[in-house]
Amino acid sequence: MNEALLGYFFPPQAAFSPPPRLRPHKSTPPLTNEEIAPALSKSASSSAPDPDGIPYLTWKRVNAITPSILLQIHSPLVSLGYHPASLKGANGVVLEKPGKPSYALPSSSRIIVLLQTVSKIPERIMAACLLLAARSRGLIHPNQCGSLPGLSTYDACLTVMNDVKTLQRPRLKVSSLFLDIKAGFDNVDNLTLARILREGGIPHYLVSWVAFFLGERTCTLVFQGAPGTPAPVNIGAPQGSPISLLLFLIYVAPLHFRLPRGLMLSYVDHFALTAASLSYRGNIRQLQELCRTIQARAARLGMSFSVLKTELIHWRTPSQRHSELCLLPIQLDGEIFHPRDSLRWLGYWFTPTLSTSTHFSHRLALAPGAFALIRRLSPLGAGLAPYLCHRLATSLVARILLHGADLFTPNAGSFPRLNTFWHKVQRWATNCFSSTPISILAIESCLPPIPLLVSQRQRLAALRTVCSPPSVNPVTACLHPSFPSLSSYRAPDGSRAHTKGLSSVYLPLSWKTPDPSLPLRNHLSIDTVAHRTIAFTGSLSRVPMINAHLVPEVSPHLPPQSLMSSTSAKMDPASDPSALRPDASDASSASHASCAY
Repeated sequence: MNEALLGYFFPPQAAFSPPPRLRPHKSTPPLTNEEIAPALSKSASSSAPDPDGIPYLTWKRVNAITPSILLQIHSPLVSLGYHPASLKGANGVVLEKPGKPSYALPSSSRIIVLLQTVSKIPERIMAACLLLAARSRGLIHPNQCGSLPGLSTYDACLTVMNDVKTLQRPRLKVSSLFLDIKAGFDNVDNLTLARILREGGIPHYLVSWVAFFLGERTCTLVFQGAPGTPAPVNIGAPQGSPISLLLFLIYVAPLHFRLPRGLMLSYVDHFALTAASLSYRGNIRQLQELCRTIQARAARLGMSFSVLKTELIHWRTPSQRHSELCLLPIQLDGEIFHPRDSLRWLGYWFTPTLSTSTHFSHRLALAPGAFALIRRLSPLGAGLAPYLCHRLATSLVARILLHGADLFTPNAGSFPRLNTFWHKVQRWATNCFSSTPISILAIESCLPPIPLLVSQRQRLAALRTVCSPPSVNPVTACLHPSFPSLSSYRAPDGSRAHTKGLSSVYLPLSWKTPDPSLPLRNHLSIDTVAHRTIAFTGSLSRVPMINAHLVPEVSPHLPPQSLMSSTSAKMDPASDPSALRPDASDASSASHASCAY
């Protein structure tokens, strides 16, 4: 079993060749205590301290008493662009994926790598430096949403939903294909990533440090009956490292390209391809061509897409909900994928008409199970104090019940069912009688009604969206140009241009105008979000920007999209078939310089 897991997750690759001698890099900025302290503050003191057994709490106390110790340990390593082998040993905990029919195959498990806590301190510091450098040089595509500061699954799902509704305005048929990279982190090639960083203009000390970090690693698998012997690992980025997610995003960024009428968006290893045309059959042809292109690019990177996780959906407008559902399938690599009537992507449930009832039906199926467990802690007349019941209700039950309420608004059929369940929670938190009036329950339990909780979540999400940097957040880049942002940048591949010249019936409503009582016209999804913030931003000439430190300093003559397109052109197999094929000279220079139809 140990050998099968190692062969599946860490296939044998050419060993990393370190340079014969280490020399300090002249361009390396000095490491300071101001960088070490934030890296420690972001680390949970209760994290698993494998394999050295030293928790973060120990290093936090060491840094508080004598800050020079950690500075003296890591400063020479940063200046040399070096990550020592003593910090690269890890334990790989083998976890079974839930819901699998059989666990005899390695693909039914996942490996979580537990690294040494002292190693994660420089990893966080280098991740912050590499993030700004990669953004300023266009090595991260604007439509990559996953595991980056200031971005979440809400931003990715809202971007897809806004693009779908915008493309439906000119009465186009819209379809989306959802793909998932197979074992993405385990297939990151060290030499290829070093070449991407070097050609992208990343400072040499960062390129060298990344090459040493990914090379000559060892991993000891942990499961029942494991031999406990460390095995060499020469491929992949360790899941559990603060910098691995960023390295993976840079590695797969060349898979993105601009679509003439549609959208390609990703969240870590989850990709969403949206195409629009005059017919669903035309969408199938477009998606097949797009899939063929992205598969060719992925093959050059040594990656592939999972067949089992490929899903297709044909979107419809609410006025078409009573019409016959389009059942046209798509054929990819000999496999036929039929359109889904509902699918789950990044925790949100989508239907062809973007109805919210399916999503909240699943939430109502999960919340009672959690509530049944915690109510045993406080039976009538005994158990937890009311304030502890209130804390459990807000931190656990409400989060499960209203997950996704920032994006979806419960419809008239979902609100009564949500309210009925929430009243049970309010009675449990206060130990009130079943005959207690509902209007008193919310006051006595300090648990607001469901409509107020939904409104609060949506307004908080809207404020975060409109205050985010448009060059960092893809959904903020879809705002109307008249929205008073501090940045005038807007997405060049946005679908709003397709709504120009439409008749008054299909023209989107201005984000400043509230919905009329007779819904002859309505907002686009992003304009609805912008309209929710008028009560807070209406008196401001410019909306403040949060996370401004994430915006890199880019030359005005070369915006991020131009940088990304030039990088993608270098990596495009169609323009240069050998662009991603490492040869002997490339491998040597990398090791020395940087350390269906």
